[in-house]
Amino acid sequence: MSMNDIHPKARIGAGVDIGSFTSISENVEIGDGTWIGPNVTIMDGARIGKNCRIFPGAVISAIHQDLKFEGENTTAEVGDNTTIRECVTINRGTVDRMKTTLGSNSLVMAYSHLAHDCQVGNNVILANNATIAGHVTIEDYAILEGLVAVQQFVRIGAHTFITGGSLVRKNVPPYIKAAREPLAYAGVNSVGLRRRGFSDENVRTIEDIYRILFVRGVNISNSVKQIEAEIPDGAIRSEILDFIEKSPKGIIRGPL
Repeated sequence: MSMNDIHPKARIGAGVDIGSFTSISENVEIGDGTWIGPNVTIMDGARIGKNCRIFPGAVISAIHQDLKFEGENTTAEVGDNTTIRECVTINRGTVDRMKTTLGSNSLVMAYSHLAHDCQVGNNVILANNATIAGHVTIEDYAILEGLVAVQQFVRIGAHTFITGGSLVRKNVPPYIKAAREPLAYAGVNSVGLRRRGFSDENVRTIEDIYRILFVRGVNISNSVKQIEAEIPDGAIRSEILDFIEKSPKGIIRGPL
């Protein structure tokens, strides 16, 4: 006997496998082929894609822990082929962004927390006990190791790698590794980039940009001018400089 509590108006796709003692509320959509283990709670506002895996104890789309909540109709959205491990909590959005999103092909490991209005991209890995505060943006292919804690409103760029136990208080630009306390630049994520098909030329361009930005010891505004003068214009240069421009509260520091 399954002993599930599934609202009859929940929209559940074909081939969805639901374990025992799982609760699914009315305003929920679950895509085809998703596997939901026992003792999972999926609450109003959940939008879960196809072929996901959700492990026991996870709570998806609970009302957020923001004291300003006034009952607004918001969502928590999970893309296709994403795995959510044991006891993960993902809160739905507030009036700020109206939704919390976790992209496709991502992995959120056990006991991690994704707070309201977070926007997490595709192919992201959040290792065990990662704690992501509200309004955080994490871009595609970022990897956060275990016990990383991210402060509200922080932005973490694509293809970044943040070492375990880190406290992330400022924006982390794309393509880099970050470590130590306080969090600092620890090199370009060259191994990860090459695994994802970045050419040697592109990796060298990224290394040249961050050598100017973090290693030469020049302040950020002068570093940007040097990058514009020394590095040929291109998509990678534009992405990094755009990230810096849109980080009014600053980015992490250079090597300690």
